[in-house]
Amino acid sequence: MRSTLRAAPQRGPERCRGFDPLAAVRDESAPAWDVYVTGTVFLDIVFTGLDSAPVCGTESWARGMGSSPGGIANMATALARLGLRTSLAAAFGDDMYGDHCRDVLEHSEGIDLALSHTVPGWHSPVTVSMAYDGERTMVSHGHEAPAKEASAYDPDAPPCPPPARACVASLVPGRPQEWIATAARSGSLVFADVGWDETGAWSLRALADLEHCEAFLPNAAEAVRYTGKDDPRAAAHALSEYVPLAVVTLGREGAYAVDGRTGESADVPGVDVEALDTTGAGDVFVAGFVTGSLAGWPLRDRLAFAALTSALSVQEFGGSLSAPGWPEIAAWWRRRRTECDKTDLGRHRFLDAVLTAGAPARPLRRAVPTLGLRGGDEG
Repeated sequence: MRSTLRAAPQRGPERCRGFDPLAAVRDESAPAWDVYVTGTVFLDIVFTGLDSAPVCGTESWARGMGSSPGGIANMATALARLGLRTSLAAAFGDDMYGDHCRDVLEHSEGIDLALSHTVPGWHSPVTVSMAYDGERTMVSHGHEAPAKEASAYDPDAPPCPPPARACVASLVPGRPQEWIATAARSGSLVFADVGWDETGAWSLRALADLEHCEAFLPNAAEAVRYTGKDDPRAAAHALSEYVPLAVVTLGREGAYAVDGRTGESADVPGVDVEALDTTGAGDVFVAGFVTGSLAGWPLRDRLAFAALTSALSVQEFGGSLSAPGWPEIAAWWRRRRTECDKTDLGRHRFLDAVLTAGAPARPLRRAVPTLGLRGGDEG
């Protein structure tokens, strides 16, 4: 099975238009890309409106359904929708699912895919997610993409990983990833999360790439297991001894962060919303935190912004296309200022300064039941 590199129509930040949260910190010496990400793209099919978990031997009908790119596409889309110039390296199948995901990411979201490639004869990974009671159950199928052959490289292609202000990585216990160290040596700030440790060891020593990270963002369950602490906030303080910034997400309760360099901590509550689908909420949180970090915001503002973007995302279907953009953030802030007493606006008051330039009113693409309708666009 051979892999081929499909050239992107354009390479460069000129593809990324709209509100720019980093406008005040850009200069000619800055890298072309704000963030680099790599991983597996899935096609996500999400069912919502289930009254309960599916029961063996029965048929369940969902009141809602949506399909969208998933996996690493959740992170890439969340970053791009917040105005960050995003480069994604991923494999795509040459089936209808792969073409659909590629088209959405490249043309609808403005994500650069120059470092991505299409694998003939390889079918796209698929995840079916069923959301109920504020939680979700997922079933996935796929095969690991074959390695890209050296002969498939375009000699004029940019280096991989490319020079970027930051990169986002998922750490794997016991499996160092060479590209993370390479990115860190080139000056990229590494923001990392971690998945569930299937080995049950929960050893920080097994996270070899942690030493290259600017920030580590586990959820509460992961943080307490890796540190042996009973409380996620205590776990954040323990993690700050290993990484400059330790950020522990607390679900609906918000998030807690500790800056190991200064000793500063920040604790912000969650934003109360009615959740439709929590798929990708963690990715959106990380994207919000990366945005605030690259813009140079204070720690508390970064944390509040990440919690807000994550909360807004769970009100829509799907992991990637549920991510909010600046028009939604601006609209939420306008409503908030109208509906709430001034004393309740403190933790998001920084948005007044951020949104002084305004936000474009471009409508966002959303997850839809079908991949495409004959004779017209999806609807």
